[in-house]
Amino acid sequence: MPLDRQKKQRSCCSCIFSLGLLALSLWLLFNISRPTCSIEEFNVFALTKTAPSRRNNSIHYDLKLKNRNFNKGIYYDALNLTFYYKPNLVNVVPIGNANFTPFYQGYGKGTHRVGDIETGGVKWDDTTTVVFRVELATSLRYKYPLWKTKRRRLVVGADLKVNDEGSLVKAKDNKGIKLSSNAMKNEMKRFQVLGMLGILIFFHSW
Repeated sequence: MPLDRQKKQRSCCSCIFSLGLLALSLWLLFNISRPTCSIEEFNVFALTKTAPSRRNNSIHYDLKLKNRNFNKGIYYDALNLTFYYKPNLVNVVPIGNANFTPFYQGYGKGTHRVGDIETGGVKWDDTTTVVFRVELATSLRYKYPLWKTKRRRLVVGADLKVNDEGSLVKAKDNKGIKLSSNAMKNEMKRFQVLGMLGILIFFHSW
C-alpha cells in the first residue's frame, strides 16, 4: 500500500475518532438526567398488630432524591408531597401533604426528606395489603459550571403497597419504590373508570 494512502487513512481515522470524542463530550455536557425519586420507608402504624401502635394514627415516610448527573448540580424549588389512600380502583382519598424548603444538591449526591403525616379519622380496609399513593411536584434548575438552566417542572408519583404489618412492600433486592412521571393522574383515571362503567351500563340497558 502506498505510503501516502496509509497516511490518508490514518488521518481519516484520527479525524473520525476526534469527532466521535467531541460528540461524546458534548453529549455528556448537555445531556440532563432527572433525579431519581423513591420512597424508601412508608410505615402505617395503625395497621400493625400491636395494640399501642394501632392507636397511632401517623404514617412515617422516607423520601430519597438522587442526582444522577456527574457534572451538574440541581437547585430544587419547594418540594410538595401529597399522600392518598386507595381503597379501590375508583376512590382516591387524600390523607395528608408535606412541604420542604428549596435546596441545592451537588452532582452524584443523594439526600433524604423524612417526615410524618397524621391520618386521624381514616378507616383502613381489613385486608392483607393496603394501597396508598404518593405524588411529588417541584421545579428544577440544573447548574452547569458557568450557568443555570431555566426551571423545569418535575411531577412524579407511585402507588405504595403496605402489608398487614404496616410496612412498605419493597421492590426487588429490598429497594425502595421509584416515583415515575405518571403522577397527578388519579382524577383522570377515576373519570375514565366511571366513564367506562357508564358506557357499559348504557349498552346493557339498551
